[in-house]
Amino acid sequence: MDNFQMLYWYWLVFGMILILLELAIPSFTIFWFGLGALVVGLLLLLVPGLSLTLQVLVWVIASAAFVLFWFKVLKPRMTDKTTSGIAREAVLGETAMVTRVPEGDRRGEIRFSVPMLGSDIWPFICDDEVAVGDRVAVREISGNTMLVKIVRNTQSKGEG
Repeated sequence: MDNFQMLYWYWLVFGMILILLELAIPSFTIFWFGLGALVVGLLLLLVPGLSLTLQVLVWVIASAAFVLFWFKVLKPRMTDKTTSGIAREAVLGETAMVTRVPEGDRRGEIRFSVPMLGSDIWPFICDDEVAVGDRVAVREISGNTMLVKIVRNTQSKGEG
């Protein structure tokens, strides 16, 4: 075992196997260990005389760096900050601003600061008189129309 030498292509194949294994085990963690192995393979291609201990150490460090980079930097930036796809009940109580008042048969229009159920602009019905710029809270959803009430205070569920 003293003469055993890892060739660069062993690491490249090992890395590709781990990356392909991610298709069967979708945890998106094994992928980063595969990338770490590819880094060692490329490093070994450039510097062929690295000891096995140093190769394994570089693999562990590179893999850990990739995993940390994924969980601390990339993944948080990729999260969906909209409320699209949330349950209808989660929208109840959210606040929006009136952008068009109801006139005759035409419904008013409100705009949410964050899209709700896939859209940030919704038609609305309100029992009270409203003006453009008023803050309203959703009390019910009827089809594609929000039933709202005027918000009297400045702090509400949907704000700051």
